[in-house]
Amino acid sequence: MSNKIIVGMVEDNKVIRENVAKYIGFSEDVEMTHQAGSVESLLEYIDVHQDYKPHILLLDIGLPGMSGLEGISIIKSKLPDTDIVMLTTFEEEEKILNALCSGASAYISKKTSLKSILDGIRIVYNGGSYMSPEIAREIFSYLVRSNSPQEVVNQKSTVLTDRQNEILEKLVEGKPYRKIAEDLFISVETVRTHIKKIYKTLHVNNKAEAISMYLKGELK
Repeated sequence: MSNKIIVGMVEDNKVIRENVAKYIGFSEDVEMTHQAGSVESLLEYIDVHQDYKPHILLLDIGLPGMSGLEGISIIKSKLPDTDIVMLTTFEEEEKILNALCSGASAYISKKTSLKSILDGIRIVYNGGSYMSPEIAREIFSYLVRSNSPQEVVNQKSTVLTDRQNEILEKLVEGKPYRKIAEDLFISVETVRTHIKKIYKTLHVNNKAEAISMYLKGELK
C-alpha cells in the first residue's frame, strides 16, 4: 500500500464524494483515504490522527463553515508536504488565482470527467501543477485582459537563467517534470536540479510559491 498515491478529500456533497472515491478505488496506483465534509472536520481528524499525511488532498471551495479558500493556508500549515488540488464548481478567475497563490497545486472543475480528475492527481503527484482545460482558458483570458502582450512576455525573471525561466513557465503551464524534460531535451534529474535552484533564487519553498510569484508578476 505504501507505494500508492494517498488521497484525502474535503467535499460536503456526499454523492460527489462517493462517486470520486469509487472511481479512484478502481485504480491500482491511487488510494482514497479519509473524506471530510468540511475544513473544520478535516482539521479535527488531523489533530487526532497525527500520522495522517496524504500525498494529495482534493478540496472544495463552497463548504459549510470555513471555505476551501480560507482553509488552504491552515491545512498547509498542518500538512506541509500535502499537495492541495481544488476540485470545485467555482471557475471565476479571482478564486482560481487566490487558490493557486495561497498554495494550491492544481485547480480542477467538477465539470471535468472522473478520468481527468484521476489524471490530475497523478500529474500533481509527479511534480506538475494541473488545471483542467476550462480553468486554463479562464486564466489565459484573465492574463490577456489584465496585461498587454508585452507585459505578459516580460514576466521573465532577470535573476533566473534563460533555462530556469523556461522551466518555470512550463511549471506554470502545469507540465510534470518528465514532460518538461522531454520538451527541453534534458533529463528529469536536470529539471529537478534547476527547480531547486529556482526555489533558492526566488526564496520560496515549493512550486506553488514559485508559480504564485509568476502569476502575481513578482519576478525580478
